[in-house]
Amino acid sequence: MNKQYKIVGIGEILWDMLPQGKVLGGAPANYAYHASELGAKGYVISAIGIDKSGDEIVSQLAAYDIELRLGKVDYPTGLVKVKISREGIPDYEIIKNVAWDYITLNPSDIMLAQETDAVCFGSLAQRNEVSRKSINEFILKVPKQSLKIFDINLRQSFYNRKLIEDSIKLANILKINDDELIIVSELFGWTGNDEEICKKLIETFHLDILALTCGTKGSYLFKGKEKSFMETPIVEVKDTIGAGDSFAAGMTMGLLMNKSLKECHSIAVSISAYVCKHYGAMPAYTDYYKGLLNPELNSTLESLDNQVSLGID
Repeated sequence: MNKQYKIVGIGEILWDMLPQGKVLGGAPANYAYHASELGAKGYVISAIGIDKSGDEIVSQLAAYDIELRLGKVDYPTGLVKVKISREGIPDYEIIKNVAWDYITLNPSDIMLAQETDAVCFGSLAQRNEVSRKSINEFILKVPKQSLKIFDINLRQSFYNRKLIEDSIKLANILKINDDELIIVSELFGWTGNDEEICKKLIETFHLDILALTCGTKGSYLFKGKEKSFMETPIVEVKDTIGAGDSFAAGMTMGLLMNKSLKECHSIAVSISAYVCKHYGAMPAYTDYYKGLLNPELNSTLESLDNQVSLGID
């Protein structure tokens, strides 16, 4: 990879309070981490509290090759209580009125936006008007040709039809899972099978790409008249936290490097399977996974250990 792409995750950053203990979380930070492990320069734009939990986030992320743009505000650092099912599927209780609800931008953030190759954002951090305005402002400053990924990530009741519509309009790529697709189709009053709804989203919002993940049932990438389907790999699942974020990061890097749709899909699926084999969203990468974008490894992207099934959110 000759160019080091600038890839930004903007939105929530927090601690996931797992049964095994707390681990760093938040989809934008997860996305930036995985992009950086794949060779990009990752940036995280969010907010933390003036508290020990916020300091611990900075300390932990300092070990990674990620640039932090974390404002400090007079609200507590975000926490999410997480329960894990026997299948490794997380259930979240997301605390309200926390630091990442109050993300603001400074002039250096605007300069970064103008140089960004890809940015990923979701619906959750837009539950508060302050963060929503900042996220929208950042996306609008990103170059037209850059990748703008709306990883919808519907959580609890922190979304509505207008928020979803406005966010998709900002994006040129939508990532959604099968459960979210049902919710969106009901909000829009659409009927049809999954593929028909996906095509309607692409046509209605003029999307370049739509990624649909269906847990153990596989995943799809749609691009124009192209469609890529891949079965979900079978691995020993610890939990599925961060699998979707790593999927988005792998897909992003493949697209930026002009890989074929199938190659982008293979990279995304391989990385997300690796994440599911570990606790938490940010496992350390082995040399093999750091080298997934190396052309010499393309033929081995699908060589994964077969044990038990996983789900990609």
